[in-house]
Amino acid sequence: MKRTIRTTALTVGALVAALGLPAGAAHADATAPRVDLRTLIVSDGGPATDAIAAELDTAGTPYTEIDLTQSGRPVIDAAFLADTVDGRPRAKYQAVVLPNDNPFPAGSAEMTALASYEQTYGVPQVDAYTYARPEAGLQYPTAGGYSGSIDGVQAEVTAAGKAGPFGYLKGAVPFEDNSPTVGESYAYLAQPAPGADFTPYVEAPIPGGSTSGSLVGEYRHDGRRELVVTFVYNQYQEQFRLLARGIVEWMTGGVHLGATRNYFAVHVDDVFAADDRWDTQLNCTPGDVDCPVGEGTPDPIRMTPADVDYATAWEQQHGFTLDLVYNGAGSVDQRSDDNGVDLLADKLIADRSEFRWVNHTYTHAFLGCQQDVTVVPWKCDTNADGSTKWVSRQDISDEIALNRVWGQSAGLPLQNDELVTGEHSGLRISPQQPADNPNLGPALADNGVTWIASDNSRDPAQRQVGPATTVSRYPMNVFYNAGHASEQVDEYNWIYTSRAQGGSGICEDNPATTTCLPAPLDAATGYSGHIVPLETRIALGHVLAGDPKPHFIHQSNLAEDRLAYPVLNGVLDGYHALFTDDAPLVNLRMKDIGVELKRRAAWQTAVQAGQVSAYRIGGTVTVTAPSGVAVTATLPAGTTLNGAAFGTSYAGAVSGWTPSAGQPLTLTVPSSAPAPAAVHSGAGHGPVTAPAPRTRVPSGVSRPAAGTTAS
Repeated sequence: MKRTIRTTALTVGALVAALGLPAGAAHADATAPRVDLRTLIVSDGGPATDAIAAELDTAGTPYTEIDLTQSGRPVIDAAFLADTVDGRPRAKYQAVVLPNDNPFPAGSAEMTALASYEQTYGVPQVDAYTYARPEAGLQYPTAGGYSGSIDGVQAEVTAAGKAGPFGYLKGAVPFEDNSPTVGESYAYLAQPAPGADFTPYVEAPIPGGSTSGSLVGEYRHDGRRELVVTFVYNQYQEQFRLLARGIVEWMTGGVHLGATRNYFAVHVDDVFAADDRWDTQLNCTPGDVDCPVGEGTPDPIRMTPADVDYATAWEQQHGFTLDLVYNGAGSVDQRSDDNGVDLLADKLIADRSEFRWVNHTYTHAFLGCQQDVTVVPWKCDTNADGSTKWVSRQDISDEIALNRVWGQSAGLPLQNDELVTGEHSGLRISPQQPADNPNLGPALADNGVTWIASDNSRDPAQRQVGPATTVSRYPMNVFYNAGHASEQVDEYNWIYTSRAQGGSGICEDNPATTTCLPAPLDAATGYSGHIVPLETRIALGHVLAGDPKPHFIHQSNLAEDRLAYPVLNGVLDGYHALFTDDAPLVNLRMKDIGVELKRRAAWQTAVQAGQVSAYRIGGTVTVTAPSGVAVTATLPAGTTLNGAAFGTSYAGAVSGWTPSAGQPLTLTVPSSAPAPAAVHSGAGHGPVTAPAPRTRVPSGVSRPAAGTTAS
């Protein structure tokens, strides 16, 4: 609430003064225009506008995109931007995103129309990536500023940025530097132009000096507001992901359809069982299907009670809950081999309330086709007529039910509608099994399973399998068959180096593989120096993208060298170093993730089909969506729906899902929230004209093409 009030003082007060409105006019419904909750994105095909569009897609925020490079595109004029509905002026867009501060030719009628529209309705404009110049409220970089690479630079959110749209960040905004040979971030650093009403929100030190230059700031002029961004980015880079929420909140005034939160969940598969170990001499895993039958000696990896103590202490330290995905037969076999003793199971069962638990089938059997493992890679067995031999419905059902009964007998707190099959088996897996086992769906129905895990690397889209909906999981590249860092590095080198370097040659055969190595990693330092930072960056990227899909590792990764923890620490510690406490990581169990993904899909389908409409008049927001589609919106703290508090708090706002019966939903935002301006003709300010076209870059300044960005 504190941040919302400060933002109001900065933006609405300045806007009222600039437009010459009487005090309180912004909330007077009699004069307030209708402003549709939709953004206009004007793109030149560059990565910056694409990144903002991707952020809106993820959140489920409606927008209209016009590509300036396409012939036959709509013309941006007064009629395109505004009209009248039921006698009330309507602004069709609540915000405008341009590729730069003025992407049109000199004297453009389209820029004139946009400038007039923004001034009349108080609509803000985002300059997605622009050159620092007086027309954007900044000095030229040659005037004591800088233009060039800022790879590896740590930018900072200013006091105004923290009090305004970026208040969910603690302050640091690190810029990626993932490659010494690839330029990843080009920027212009400059200070405000003399006399300009410009407020920097994010700054970075100017090389060779003692001052900082703006990377993101607000420029107020002629009754208009622009968010001026002077660094190039794409949708995947950490620096954009950190700032994306604030960009959207700034341009919408904190009132928009759609919502984003940051999620992280970690599934630990094969609990109670043991995982076979990689053989560094054979370059395969004895006991598993990648080794020829009978070759090598299995050497299993299994957690100990001390590993359980470590896991529970780690959870408490980080305020995070692991999901243990278990196979009951692992304990039964252990007790059979050790005169009824299984200290690991005793410890896990005693500490069962410290974790969430998910059924992983009783023996971890492969539940797809019947496998022929006499060959590497394995293939599906066939019947005499050439048809595939499938694992039966009864066998699948027994695996599910026996594990459930074992878990219930042990007192594990289960959700019976969740299931992770061994190796995600039963579901399609290319190339050997391109279709689901036809017996899987009926067996899921027999056992009341409505959520089944899938592997995001091969089955990313949520889909139905009988009565169940899939929940895709991200595999972490911390191998199930490695208990020690040296084993992990050896297998990593085998997979990702060339045949000439002693590797498998997979990368030579599949050039699109992105984790290929130019040379083998050092056995002593390769894990901590290369694999951990890479896997941390990948997982944190999913988190910052608002992706709720869980990640999965294996119980072996919590044993011996406890290889998972450096990666998990990197994600959690990295996140907490960047975000304030009111933007916590959301740690959901599997079925709740499935519900979130399903709601998002239904909402995005309705938005893309044009079945959702929303607008604001003063302090009232009206939303209409198809019956049965839950509505999602982000609004200021204190917003009410039919007199009751709306949503839950996150990052200084409230958001949530509201069921729709097809009738309009009416929400009331608090009086402290910024409101659209009353319609204003521009009187007293002279004629509204388009800003000057881009001026020539002063000599000595290198300027990249609009599309320049990281690979």
